[in-house]
Amino acid sequence: MTEFQSLPPRRQEQLMAFNRLLTIMDELREQCPWDRKQTLDSLRHLTIEETYELSDAILEGDLPEIRKELGDIQLHLIFYAKIASETGAFDMADVLNGICEKLISRHPHIYGDVKAETEEQVKQNWEQLKLKEGNRSVLGGVPSSLPALVKAMRIQEKARGAGFDWEERQQVWEKVEEEMQEFKQEFNADTGEAIDREKAEKEFGDVLFSLVNYARFIDLNPETALERTNKKFIKRFQYLEEQARAAGRQLKDMTLEEMEVYWQEAKQFT
Repeated sequence: MTEFQSLPPRRQEQLMAFNRLLTIMDELREQCPWDRKQTLDSLRHLTIEETYELSDAILEGDLPEIRKELGDIQLHLIFYAKIASETGAFDMADVLNGICEKLISRHPHIYGDVKAETEEQVKQNWEQLKLKEGNRSVLGGVPSSLPALVKAMRIQEKARGAGFDWEERQQVWEKVEEEMQEFKQEFNADTGEAIDREKAEKEFGDVLFSLVNYARFIDLNPETALERTNKKFIKRFQYLEEQARAAGRQLKDMTLEEMEVYWQEAKQFT
């Protein structure tokens, strides 16, 4: 009996499905003009799009859509590995073995004799191991192209992993209030206009950064929170548009008081 045959039936099905996708990728790369033309660069923006589509499905709690989007992303991962294998750079086995070795080395509390009883200890060990592997800064692993809100969260998480963080939640909130006050001081109290727009922008950035910090301290993800608010606003605004059309009106011809009636109705459904 081979090692494959000794595995539980569902694991055998998983491996067979993975092998099937690898085979299809080989066939498409050889026979399909579009697939044959693709490069690492040409796939990049498509992968980003697929990742956002997965994010949307997760926020909507749509499990069938999540399964579909995971399949799309898995295809992209195999596609990249296939392209790289054609030049001898690496293949899917190298990719998978690489992440396996990384996970083992980064979890010495599971595969070694290091103690880590809490999530926080695990994170701190993770960052220290990355430094030992050659990273010059714990912040070096934060991609420069990340959206600013996500980047702020990751920067703060990594700084915490290195032991650089506030001790009490109240200290973080006091910082939020301090930054809010500094931002407010950059505006003319009578006109509401910024005295120095460049400085006002800087202070507003400080406000956002401090709010992200507080969200992290109370275990909220600011990116998720803001995106849920975005989606909620879209649904309410679209309801307003639909009701206006049904009444034969256009938003630009309605007063704020009239629109507020529909807005309050929309809040009952979202």
